[in-house]
Amino acid sequence: MPDLSSFHDVLFPTAISFGATGGPERRIEIVQLTSGAEKRNARLEASRRRYDAGTGIRSLDDLYELTAFFEARRGSLHGFRFRDPFDRKSVPPAVAISPTDQAIGTGDGSNAEFALAKTYGSGADAYVRLITKPVAGSVRVAVGGAEKTEGDDFTVDATTGLVTFGAGKEPAVSALVTAGFEFDVPVRFDVEHLSVSLTAFEAGQIPTIPLVEIAG
Repeated sequence: MPDLSSFHDVLFPTAISFGATGGPERRIEIVQLTSGAEKRNARLEASRRRYDAGTGIRSLDDLYELTAFFEARRGSLHGFRFRDPFDRKSVPPAVAISPTDQAIGTGDGSNAEFALAKTYGSGADAYVRLITKPVAGSVRVAVGGAEKTEGDDFTVDATTGLVTFGAGKEPAVSALVTAGFEFDVPVRFDVEHLSVSLTAFEAGQIPTIPLVEIAG
């Protein structure tokens, strides 16, 4: 389990994040053999997202807000929530969330806990990404295509992404459990200091402020 004491459950300034750049990173080790062929091995099982928040800064007020946020997180010491401007829902950005967006498990009549997840691709090559920081109040869940009610039928832990059905409400054997949701990415600053020049900023030179995804 991650060390939650090093994570602050607060959201990075949304206006800045929506101007950020970045995306998933894959760490692949590539060895060229004497035959000319390549041998490729994944160094990490899951992808890891990296962002540059500097491109989202548009004003001195943004700089001030980001500096205050950096100080409150003690630099890279504490993680926080980041709203990915490109990938923040169980469906594409322009599509409305529904309770059948993503399959998160199959009932066996007794299991009450299901982890939120988002699947990329299909078939044997599909990649399943665990979602650990859903946006509170955004999660919709269905069992066998029938939507359930949060609070009455299930609860959601917004700090872990775990959906828990109440006693007697466990999904039946072979019932497909699905969910739709918004989510944040747990990240930290990937820099030990902010290097900002007022002259450079006024001249249009954007500071680099790297963020990196963490386990969370």
